[in-house]
Amino acid sequence: MARLRTGVRAVSAVLAAVLGASLAGCSATGGKRAEERAAKAAQGRAAVDTPRWTFAMVTHSGDGDTFWDIVQSGAKQAAAKDNIKFLYAHDVEGNKQAQNVQAMIDQKVDGLIVTLAKPDAMKDVIAKAKKAGIPVITVNSGSEKSKEFGALTHIGQDEVIAGEAVGEQLNERGRKKAVCVLHEQGNVGHEQRCEGVKKSFKGELQNLYVEGTNMPNVQSSIEAKLQSDKDIDAVVTLGAPFAPTAVKAAEQAGSKAEVDTFDLNAKVAEALQSGKLGFAVDQDPYLQGYEAVDLLWLYRYNRDMLGGGRPVLTGPQIVTKDDAKVLADFTKRGTR
Repeated sequence: MARLRTGVRAVSAVLAAVLGASLAGCSATGGKRAEERAAKAAQGRAAVDTPRWTFAMVTHSGDGDTFWDIVQSGAKQAAAKDNIKFLYAHDVEGNKQAQNVQAMIDQKVDGLIVTLAKPDAMKDVIAKAKKAGIPVITVNSGSEKSKEFGALTHIGQDEVIAGEAVGEQLNERGRKKAVCVLHEQGNVGHEQRCEGVKKSFKGELQNLYVEGTNMPNVQSSIEAKLQSDKDIDAVVTLGAPFAPTAVKAAEQAGSKAEVDTFDLNAKVAEALQSGKLGFAVDQDPYLQGYEAVDLLWLYRYNRDMLGGGRPVLTGPQIVTKDDAKVLADFTKRGTR
């Protein structure tokens, strides 16, 4: 669990730095003006008098992914505070994601936030953004390629370390044979997660590739796997929307395998509290969206860059039944 504690300490350090900066700003501004700005931010209005910049976020998300709803929630809140016009586009296909980025470059946005789930498709278009003088921050996936591609920094979790945390948790729970369910082929972050699990898990781990855009296919694939191998005692999904489907698959297969998942949302929190899920590993998507916008604003305004360009870690954090109770209010409002 040492690696997990390191990740959590990194998150705490980031939050402390952000909070410290906020408090320092309030002290320097003076009582009345600080209160006015805080009130504006709370109401979703700009708390700064800087130019009306436009920032765009382009991700590899599919339609209806609650994880990315949470990322956007954080990004929009920071944009409202920082007087930013926020644009968002997404596509699960790497080449189409790159086309979306090019469209934002053509609009002459003032900053870009991108994911690198499929880095080969994104390399050239990020170079075009850099040539156009548009600062880029990568978020969520692709930390190992972020600096190489010219991004200012990366915000997210180390996927291999997150996977190792899951493997260690499986060991603590006495699991012997697990399945890692990959729902998006070609996503390097997903491969790294399963690689991390395999690295630390003392039992046997098998990868299962499913068609993530087709939930009936996801359920039938997991169900068939559990029916064919009764020794499987753990199923690990790589995204919160897939956890309830895996639970249904286990029930239909008559399997007693525990279902665990990467990422957190309201449904996962409820399932943790009811005991239908064993644990989740949270990377705090709200913080990823919020900090991406805020750090771009700081860079445009003052050429600041938190962490000196090194990746800013937002996870992993293991969330169990008791933890889910504490986080329930936050998951219900869509910020965790």
